[in-house]
Amino acid sequence: FDKIKFAVVCASNMNRSMEAHSCLRKRGMCVKSYGTSTVVKLPGPSATKPNVYEFGTPYETIYQELKAKDMDLYKQNGVLSMLERNIHIKTAPERFQNQNEEFDIILAFEDRVYEAIIEDLSTKGSKTFKLVHVVNMPIKDTHEEALIGGAQCLQLCQALDEKGQDWEASFASVAQEFTARTGRKLNYSPMFY
Repeated sequence: FDKIKFAVVCASNMNRSMEAHSCLRKRGMCVKSYGTSTVVKLPGPSATKPNVYEFGTPYETIYQELKAKDMDLYKQNGVLSMLERNIHIKTAPERFQNQNEEFDIILAFEDRVYEAIIEDLSTKGSKTFKLVHVVNMPIKDTHEEALIGGAQCLQLCQALDEKGQDWEASFASVAQEFTARTGRKLNYSPMFY
């Protein structure tokens, strides 16, 4: 059977989605990652002064810019190490709404990201009527929580992958088992391409 195609999505395609992308990719899974915000935001010198970039700006460019701005600050807050990880996964952050690929499962890591994905799929309308499961697995946007969430995302995806071609019929039971094991509640909506 064809491999399950996963998309992992957060707001800026920087932290949570990239940690999940890294975990799934290391296990040979078919995965892509995205963000749903209008721009990419990273912590700045204060909460009111974030660093803002357009989607498509290479991780390497962002890394070099922030390193030049204040290496100590961005090393201490973990942004440089996060960007180093991202550079080894793909070139640049991508916006979910700007892609037209069809996935089997789309995992969102925040309520507003989940809603943006559903809105985007609804707006584009059904063309091929291929089923996609949109799953919301809220993860707090911190480095520590992204590590835990990435590992749990991998557990969920592996459990589905282990079902082989019966993964769709097993989806609800796998999701229930995952919640019982991890305590992480999942919301999901079936949508169509």
